[in-house]
Amino acid sequence: MTATCPECDAEIILTGKVLVGEIVTCPECGTELEVIDLNPPQLDLAPQEEEDWGE
Repeated sequence: MTATCPECDAEIILTGKVLVGEIVTCPECGTELEVIDLNPPQLDLAPQEEEDWGE
Protein backbone atom coordinates (compact mmCIF):
# COMPACT_ATOMS: atom_id res chain seq x y z
CA MET A 1 0.00 0.00 0.00
CA THR A 2 1.38 3.43 -0.91
CA ALA A 3 0.51 7.03 -0.10
CA THR A 4 1.89 10.42 -1.13
CA CYS A 5 3.70 12.79 1.22
CA PRO A 6 1.73 16.07 1.37
CA GLU A 7 4.98 17.98 1.99
CA CYS A 8 7.25 16.80 -0.85
CA ASP A 9 5.00 14.54 -3.01
CA ALA A 10 7.24 11.49 -2.45
CA GLU A 11 5.62 8.08 -2.66
CA ILE A 12 5.66 6.35 0.73
CA ILE A 13 5.27 2.60 1.03
CA LEU A 14 3.16 1.66 4.05
CA THR A 15 4.10 -1.82 5.20
CA GLY A 16 2.59 -4.13 7.77
CA LYS A 17 -0.69 -3.44 9.52
CA VAL A 18 -1.05 0.33 9.32
CA LEU A 19 -3.73 1.97 11.46
CA VAL A 20 -5.51 5.31 11.19
CA GLY A 21 -3.75 7.73 13.54
CA GLU A 22 -0.36 6.04 13.16
CA ILE A 23 2.64 8.32 12.68
CA VAL A 24 5.06 7.58 9.83
CA THR A 25 8.13 9.50 8.65
CA CYS A 26 8.68 10.45 5.02
CA PRO A 27 11.98 8.91 3.87
CA GLU A 28 12.57 11.80 1.43
CA CYS A 29 12.00 14.93 3.53
CA GLY A 30 11.86 13.53 7.10
CA THR A 31 8.45 15.05 7.85
CA GLU A 32 6.32 13.22 10.42
CA LEU A 33 2.98 12.28 8.91
CA GLU A 34 -0.25 10.89 10.31
CA VAL A 35 -2.28 8.22 8.54
CA ILE A 36 -5.74 9.80 8.20
CA ASP A 37 -7.44 7.23 5.95
CA LEU A 38 -6.76 3.72 4.68
CA ASN A 39 -9.12 3.47 1.71
CA PRO A 40 -7.47 5.06 -0.19
CA PRO A 41 -4.34 5.57 1.95
CA GLN A 42 -3.95 9.26 2.82
CA LEU A 43 -1.40 11.11 4.92
CA ASP A 44 -1.44 14.54 6.53
CA LEU A 45 1.09 16.46 8.59
CA ALA A 46 1.30 14.99 12.09
CA PRO A 47 0.08 17.26 14.87
CA GLN A 48 2.90 18.95 16.73
CA GLU A 49 3.30 17.95 20.36
CA GLU A 50 2.73 20.86 22.68
CA GLU A 51 4.54 21.27 25.95
CA ASP A 52 2.68 20.12 29.04
CA TRP A 53 3.22 22.76 31.67
CA GLY A 54 2.18 20.43 34.49
CA GLU A 55 -1.52 20.79 33.83
